[in-house]
Formats: sequence, structure tokens, C-alpha cells
Amino acid sequence: MGHSQQPTEALSGAARRLDTGVDGVLARMRELGADWPEGDGVAVFHRVYTRVTEEVGRLVDRGGFPDRRAAVTLDVLFAERYLDAVGAFERGGRAPACWRPLLHARARRGVRPVQFALCGVNAHIGHDLALAVVDTCRTLHCAPEDLRDEFDQVGELLTALEERVREDLMPGPDLLERADPLTHLAGAWSLERARDAAWVTARTLWAVRELPGVAEELRNRLDEGVGLVGRLLVTPLVPAQYR
Repeated sequence: MGHSQQPTEALSGAARRLDTGVDGVLARMRELGADWPEGDGVAVFHRVYTRVTEEVGRLVDRGGFPDRRAAVTLDVLFAERYLDAVGAFERGGRAPACWRPLLHARARRGVRPVQFALCGVNAHIGHDLALAVVDTCRTLHCAPEDLRDEFDQVGELLTALEERVREDLMPGPDLLERADPLTHLAGAWSLERARDAAWVTARTLWAVRELPGVAEELRNRLDEGVGLVGRLLVTPLVPAQYR
């Protein structure tokens, strides 16, 4: 059974840490990334994601979610899928296909920081988000439709993540030509479309939960498809003027 086919294992491991909430996730994030060099590709994504998770924590503390328990559960189970994938790889294990492009390319020359960050966002939104919704439904004994408000609010914060990635990591217009491959690559990926696809996928996986063979096949294809996009996102780029 592939890693994308393990909702039960991922769920049970994360559920043991639900009582620590977002603070527990942040503590694990800070510990995991403490020794990564600044230019490491995973560290590029990790720093941005940590800041967004801090925003989620502040919003939870302010009572900014209509259902605090649902929001915290979704956020924790969502983050745990990333942390478990990277943690397994760091220990010499095999990560899901969606995370392998970033993990294997983390020191690759010719890949720019924004590519690493978008590759991480692609894996986390394109694959992990749908599975986290299903994990949350199993934990809270609810249906995806019951989580729509929390999904949308977390999605708004993730949109801020993408905007921050592009603002902080894209070269300025003085360094970026219209013909530069990075311009086309970064413009081809859309978080909004990835979020919409994650919601449809979550509802589909929930609808076929009593058909384990079908659900497993869907998770496999999702993992592989998101991984394919990830490999494209970390393709080393040569500026147009040097070709």
C-alpha cells in the first residue's frame, strides 16, 4: 500500500496530537526545520507555511472561526500530513509521490526559491487538503459539507500564502523579463483552482468511503498527478537572455 493510501495511519498518528492544537503543530514545525540551511528548497516552503500557520493560530485565539473545534482539527490534520511526509523522508523513509519532487530537488541548482515554494504549496493543497478534510470528517463524525465554512476560511489564509510566496520570492520586474521561463511557470499554477479541486476530491472520497478499492485508487491517482505537476514546478530554469 502506497503512502497516499494510508488515511487511517496518518489519522491515528495526528489524532494523538490534536489536544495540543495549533500550538503543537507550530512546535513541531519549528523543531523540524531548525537545522535546515536557508537556501534549502524545503526550508523555503517551510518558512512561509510556518508563518501562515501562526496566522491560523492567532485567528483561532481571536475566535475567528464559526466552529473552533472543527477549524483546529482540520488545521492540525492538514499540517500533520506535510510534517509526517517530510519527517519520514528525513528518517530515510519514502514520502508520498506528491512531496518527492520538492524533497529530491531541495538542493538542485537552477531552481529558484519561488519554484520550491510553489512546489510545496502544490503538494499540500493539491493532495493533502482533500485527505485532511476526509480525516477531519472521520474524526468529528461529520460530512464535508459540515466543514465548508472552515474550509473556506482556511482557504482564504492559504490564498494569502500564495500571495506572500509571489511577493516575497518572485524577482522584481527589473530582473524578470516577460519572456523569462519563471514568469510563465509561476503564472501557470493557480491556488484557487487547486482549492476548488481539493474540495471536489474530498467530497468524492467521502462519497466512496464504503468502497475501499475505489477510494484507494482515487488516492493513488491524486498522489501521482500532483507529483507530476510538482516535477514540472521544480524544473531548473535558464533565463531567456542566456539561451
